[in-house]
Amino acid sequence: MLRIVTDGAADFPPGWLERYRVAVIPINIQMKGRTYLQGVDVNDDDFYRFVEQERVIPKTSQPSPQQFVAFYRRIAQPGDTVLSIHVTSRLSGTFHSAVQAAKELVDEMKVVPFDSLGGSASLAFMCRDARAMAEAGATLEQILARLTWLREHISVVLTLNSLEYARLSGRVRAAQALAAGLLRIKPVVELRDGFLDMVDKVRTRSRSLEAVVQRVKAGVGFRPAHVAVVNARAPQAAQWLHERVQQVLKVRELITTNLSIAVAANLGPGTAGVVAYPAEE
Repeated sequence: MLRIVTDGAADFPPGWLERYRVAVIPINIQMKGRTYLQGVDVNDDDFYRFVEQERVIPKTSQPSPQQFVAFYRRIAQPGDTVLSIHVTSRLSGTFHSAVQAAKELVDEMKVVPFDSLGGSASLAFMCRDARAMAEAGATLEQILARLTWLREHISVVLTLNSLEYARLSGRVRAAQALAAGLLRIKPVVELRDGFLDMVDKVRTRSRSLEAVVQRVKAGVGFRPAHVAVVNARAPQAAQWLHERVQQVLKVRELITTNLSIAVAANLGPGTAGVVAYPAEE
């Protein structure tokens, strides 16, 4: 049986985890000197409440190889195949932990880690397509080929409410080099080759949201597109993006989802953006 696993950096709309039978290994979150498991010991409300009260950004860390081993044994049976699809290895050690765990379990089950070079809703789209293909009788090799195609064609573009979180986390390249006086700008970042690069910076929220849509349009062109609008406590921005992408893109599918704690902890509340890829004709 094929088991599909991803991590806490994935953003799924309601119902997808159950429908596509995806197991999510939680990330570790450090708050007040203690380590909590995302979605197990701490939820989104707990995270944002801590940030508001303490004015401190919790640190996150990838699951350890030992946590992966225990997780795989819990969700799979000996002889199963586990397809483990993870956040970009260039910003997180999660994929490498999965690789180490796969080596340890080689005599129990077949674990196939896949580096998405992405995150957020791109992981959800990958998991969805993997399950749909498996249900249609595709081989593992065919599924991996599809994931590789998605990895090469998915656009992930976000705008941050401020650079404070990105500067402290170091997740956005070049952010740390900016002068403190620029923290009031509205940066636009794009996930390219597994890295988050700042691709634009404007003074107003409306311009940054429009820049997100235009950069996504440049990626998918006039082809029909699968689209996700994502946000971290930014419902008004998400609603604007939801309406705007339907005006600018040829939308075949449109979902909306919240950004996970794993992403929000590094980019900050107020982050909003679009994840999209062209539909194959």
